[in-house]
Amino acid sequence: MGIVEIGAQRKRHKGYIQQAILAMVALSGVALIAAMAPSAPAALAKLPSVKRAQLRARYRTALGRLAALGLITFEKKDGKSYARITDAGRKKLAFELEKKKLDLSKKRRWNGRWRVVIFDVPERRRKIRDRLRILMQELGFIRLQDSVWVFPYDCEDFITLLKAELKIGSAVLYMVVEEIENDKHLREHFGLH
Repeated sequence: MGIVEIGAQRKRHKGYIQQAILAMVALSGVALIAAMAPSAPAALAKLPSVKRAQLRARYRTALGRLAALGLITFEKKDGKSYARITDAGRKKLAFELEKKKLDLSKKRRWNGRWRVVIFDVPERRRKIRDRLRILMQELGFIRLQDSVWVFPYDCEDFITLLKAELKIGSAVLYMVVEEIENDKHLREHFGLH
Protein backbone atom coordinates (compact mmCIF):
# COMPACT_ATOMS: atom_id res chain seq x y z
CA MET A 1 0.00 0.00 0.00
CA GLY A 2 1.39 3.41 -0.97
CA ILE A 3 1.93 6.47 1.21
CA VAL A 4 -1.15 8.27 -0.10
CA GLU A 5 -3.35 5.21 0.50
CA ILE A 6 -2.06 4.81 4.05
CA GLY A 7 -2.71 8.49 4.77
CA ALA A 8 -6.23 8.25 3.37
CA GLN A 9 -6.90 5.12 5.42
CA ARG A 10 -5.77 6.83 8.64
CA LYS A 11 -7.99 9.81 7.89
CA ARG A 12 -10.99 7.52 7.33
CA HIS A 13 -10.32 5.68 10.61
CA LYS A 14 -10.19 8.98 12.52
CA GLY A 15 -13.54 9.94 11.01
CA TYR A 16 -15.04 6.55 11.88
CA ILE A 17 -13.88 6.81 15.48
CA GLN A 18 -15.23 10.34 15.86
CA GLN A 19 -18.59 9.39 14.32
CA ALA A 20 -18.90 6.33 16.56
CA ILE A 21 -18.13 8.36 19.68
CA LEU A 22 -20.48 11.15 18.66
CA ALA A 23 -23.27 8.65 18.03
CA MET A 24 -22.60 6.94 21.34
CA VAL A 25 -22.73 10.22 23.26
CA ALA A 26 -25.87 11.26 21.39
CA LEU A 27 -27.66 7.98 22.08
CA SER A 28 -26.79 7.90 25.75
CA GLY A 29 -27.37 11.62 26.30
CA VAL A 30 -24.35 11.80 28.57
CA ALA A 31 -21.46 9.36 28.48
CA LEU A 32 -19.13 8.63 31.36
CA ILE A 33 -15.60 9.12 30.02
CA ALA A 34 -13.85 6.83 32.48
CA ALA A 35 -16.30 4.02 31.82
CA MET A 36 -15.96 4.16 28.05
CA ALA A 37 -12.21 4.52 27.67
CA PRO A 38 -10.99 1.32 29.35
CA SER A 39 -13.56 -0.92 27.70
CA ALA A 40 -13.70 0.38 24.17
CA PRO A 41 -17.03 0.19 22.37
CA ALA A 42 -17.54 -2.69 19.98
CA ALA A 43 -17.51 -0.35 16.98
CA LEU A 44 -14.02 0.82 17.88
CA ALA A 45 -12.71 -2.61 18.85
CA LYS A 46 -13.16 -3.83 15.26
CA LEU A 47 -10.33 -1.65 14.00
CA PRO A 48 -7.51 -3.81 12.63
CA SER A 49 -4.56 -4.67 14.88
CA VAL A 50 -5.21 -2.10 17.55
CA LYS A 51 -3.91 -2.82 21.01
CA ARG A 52 -5.97 -1.85 24.03
CA ALA A 53 -3.61 1.02 25.05
CA GLN A 54 -3.57 2.39 21.49
CA LEU A 55 -7.33 2.20 21.39
CA ARG A 56 -7.63 4.21 24.61
CA ALA A 57 -5.23 6.83 23.23
CA ARG A 58 -7.18 7.08 19.96
CA TYR A 59 -10.41 7.33 21.89
CA ARG A 60 -9.13 10.18 24.08
CA THR A 61 -7.68 11.96 21.04
CA ALA A 62 -11.00 11.65 19.21
CA LEU A 63 -12.84 13.00 22.26
CA GLY A 64 -10.45 15.95 22.32
CA ARG A 65 -11.02 16.63 18.62
CA LEU A 66 -14.79 16.48 19.04
CA ALA A 67 -14.57 18.91 21.96
CA ALA A 68 -12.28 21.25 19.96
CA LEU A 69 -14.82 21.24 17.14
CA GLY A 70 -17.56 22.11 19.64
CA LEU A 71 -19.46 18.88 18.99
CA ILE A 72 -19.26 17.66 22.60
CA THR A 73 -18.61 19.27 25.96
CA PHE A 74 -17.18 17.81 29.13
CA GLU A 75 -18.72 18.19 32.53
CA LYS A 76 -17.73 16.94 35.95
CA LYS A 77 -20.25 15.46 38.33
CA ASP A 78 -19.46 13.63 41.54
CA GLY A 79 -15.76 13.58 40.64
CA LYS A 80 -16.35 11.85 37.28
CA SER A 81 -16.03 13.28 33.77
CA TYR A 82 -18.93 13.06 31.36
CA ALA A 83 -19.24 13.93 27.68
CA ARG A 84 -22.41 15.61 26.46
CA ILE A 85 -23.32 16.24 22.84
CA THR A 86 -23.91 19.87 21.84
CA ASP A 87 -26.48 21.22 19.41
CA ALA A 88 -23.72 21.51 16.80
CA GLY A 89 -22.86 17.87 17.48
CA ARG A 90 -26.46 16.81 16.94
CA LYS A 91 -26.56 18.69 13.63
CA LYS A 92 -23.27 17.14 12.51
CA LEU A 93 -24.48 13.66 13.45
CA ALA A 94 -27.78 14.16 11.60
CA PHE A 95 -25.85 15.37 8.55
CA GLU A 96 -23.55 12.31 8.59
CA LEU A 97 -26.51 9.94 9.05
CA GLU A 98 -28.27 11.47 6.03
CA LYS A 99 -25.10 10.98 3.97
CA LYS A 100 -25.12 7.30 4.94
CA LYS A 101 -28.79 7.03 3.96
CA LEU A 102 -27.94 8.28 0.47
CA ASP A 103 -25.50 5.38 0.07
CA LEU A 104 -28.18 2.95 1.22
CA SER A 105 -30.78 4.45 -1.12
CA LYS A 106 -28.66 3.42 -4.10
CA LYS A 107 -29.61 -0.19 -3.34
CA ARG A 108 -33.34 0.49 -3.58
CA ARG A 109 -35.58 0.37 -6.61
CA TRP A 110 -35.73 3.60 -8.60
CA ASN A 111 -39.18 5.23 -8.87
CA GLY A 112 -38.45 6.83 -12.28
CA ARG A 113 -38.07 10.38 -10.95
CA TRP A 114 -34.90 12.43 -11.02
CA ARG A 115 -33.84 14.64 -8.13
CA VAL A 116 -32.31 17.85 -9.44
CA VAL A 117 -30.38 20.25 -7.24
CA ILE A 118 -29.57 23.67 -8.63
CA PHE A 119 -27.70 26.41 -6.85
CA ASP A 120 -26.57 29.97 -7.36
CA VAL A 121 -23.98 30.78 -4.71
CA PRO A 122 -22.41 34.24 -5.16
CA GLU A 123 -18.73 34.67 -5.97
CA ARG A 124 -18.01 36.17 -2.56
CA ARG A 125 -18.90 32.74 -1.08
CA ARG A 126 -16.73 30.78 -3.51
CA LYS A 127 -15.33 28.44 -0.81
CA ILE A 128 -18.83 27.36 0.18
CA ARG A 129 -19.76 26.86 -3.48
CA ASP A 130 -16.66 24.74 -4.05
CA ARG A 131 -17.39 22.69 -0.92
CA LEU A 132 -20.95 22.13 -2.14
CA ARG A 133 -19.69 20.88 -5.51
CA ILE A 134 -17.19 18.54 -3.86
CA LEU A 135 -19.88 17.11 -1.57
CA MET A 136 -22.28 16.57 -4.46
CA GLN A 137 -19.59 14.76 -6.43
CA GLU A 138 -18.52 12.61 -3.44
CA LEU A 139 -22.11 11.54 -2.83
CA GLY A 140 -22.59 10.39 -6.40
CA PHE A 141 -24.56 13.24 -7.93
CA ILE A 142 -23.93 13.84 -11.64
CA ARG A 143 -23.25 17.34 -12.87
CA LEU A 144 -25.41 18.36 -15.82
CA GLN A 145 -24.13 21.93 -15.86
CA ASP A 146 -21.96 24.00 -13.52
CA SER A 147 -24.64 24.44 -10.87
CA VAL A 148 -27.11 21.72 -11.86
CA TRP A 149 -26.72 18.26 -10.31
CA VAL A 150 -28.84 15.11 -10.68
CA PHE A 151 -29.45 12.09 -8.44
CA PRO A 152 -32.01 9.31 -8.99
CA TYR A 153 -33.09 8.74 -5.37
CA ASP A 154 -34.82 10.77 -2.67
CA CYS A 155 -32.27 13.07 -1.04
CA GLU A 156 -34.47 15.93 0.16
CA ASP A 157 -33.61 15.48 3.85
CA PHE A 158 -29.90 15.52 3.06
CA ILE A 159 -30.20 18.64 0.89
CA THR A 160 -32.16 20.39 3.65
CA LEU A 161 -29.43 19.59 6.18
CA LEU A 162 -26.75 20.60 3.68
CA LYS A 163 -28.41 23.97 3.15
CA ALA A 164 -28.49 24.53 6.90
CA GLU A 165 -24.91 23.32 7.39
CA LEU A 166 -23.51 25.63 4.70
CA LYS A 167 -25.99 28.46 5.47
CA ILE A 168 -27.10 28.74 1.84
CA GLY A 169 -30.82 28.03 2.13
CA SER A 170 -32.15 30.42 -0.49
CA ALA A 171 -29.32 29.72 -2.95
CA VAL A 172 -30.19 26.03 -3.42
CA LEU A 173 -33.31 24.57 -5.02
CA TYR A 174 -34.38 20.92 -4.84
CA MET A 175 -36.67 19.56 -7.55
CA VAL A 176 -38.30 16.23 -8.33
CA VAL A 177 -38.44 15.84 -12.10
CA GLU A 178 -40.44 13.23 -13.99
CA GLU A 179 -38.29 13.23 -17.08
CA ILE A 180 -35.00 14.62 -18.36
CA GLU A 181 -34.43 14.87 -22.07
CA ASN A 182 -31.72 12.51 -23.37
CA ASP A 183 -31.19 10.86 -19.98
CA LYS A 184 -29.69 7.65 -21.37
CA HIS A 185 -26.20 8.53 -20.10
CA LEU A 186 -27.64 9.23 -16.64
CA ARG A 187 -29.48 5.90 -16.53
CA GLU A 188 -26.34 4.09 -17.61
CA HIS A 189 -24.21 5.86 -15.03
CA PHE A 190 -26.57 4.96 -12.18
CA GLY A 191 -27.26 1.47 -13.54
CA LEU A 192 -30.96 2.18 -14.15
CA HIS A 193 -31.52 0.35 -17.42
